[in-house]
Amino acid sequence: MDKILNDKLNLLTNDLKEMKKVAIAYSGGVDSNFLLKVAKDVLGENVVAITISAMMHSSREIEESVNYAKEYGVNHILCNIDNLDSQEFIENGPLRCYHCKKFVFSKIKEIASEHNIKYILDGTNLSDLDDYRPGLKALDELNIISPLKNAKLSKEEIRILSKELNVATYKKPSFSCLATRIPVGNKITKEKLRMIEEGENFLQDNNFSQYRVRVHDNIARIEVDKKEICKFYDDEMINKVNLKFKEIGFKYVTLDLSGYKMGSMN
Repeated sequence: MDKILNDKLNLLTNDLKEMKKVAIAYSGGVDSNFLLKVAKDVLGENVVAITISAMMHSSREIEESVNYAKEYGVNHILCNIDNLDSQEFIENGPLRCYHCKKFVFSKIKEIASEHNIKYILDGTNLSDLDDYRPGLKALDELNIISPLKNAKLSKEEIRILSKELNVATYKKPSFSCLATRIPVGNKITKEKLRMIEEGENFLQDNNFSQYRVRVHDNIARIEVDKKEICKFYDDEMINKVNLKFKEIGFKYVTLDLSGYKMGSMN
């Protein structure tokens, strides 16, 4: 293993050892899955994974988190909440992510407190600081610890270390909450989120590796990795996607020729 990476991993493991007992906000994605694996290796039974299932989360992502936690033998708490209780989330203003994180992590803190756990961790890493993420302020206010960021681990480094440690998500595509597909100022509804989820599930089922379904009123704007745009050169694929998205409820179906770009709705 590269010395710099090894040093960062040692810094992470030492931080975890000092905390002794932790709760991890767990989505089953690349970052939180790596963090859970390392924490389990270091702290054993003194790790609890807490997954929030809400309207802005994909059912497939929740199912994967359950399966990974079971594989590690970690105590996993699945909590169902309804973000319709948060008007700031529904209104989808510029600080939607802040209000959503505050809502979700306040609930995680409650659960951790019930289990006498002082330290709540999340999977924020160094690469996240390059994007517009107002939710990070909420994490600071709630004293959530981001050990991957503190160890100065980037997304790419987390993938490399995940592969070294045989963590299955090392090549899993980046994902984010479904609300990020809706432009700021457009109200978030369960119907829109389920349409997005169904569209993205369809793209995944048809072997697209990195994708987003962005919603502009009754228009679906599909983003896929630039290397995969060529799949749409095939008439059969075009018709298949078009018919499916119309069936889901979109009136118009478009392909973004710029390809997938993280945070393109920011």
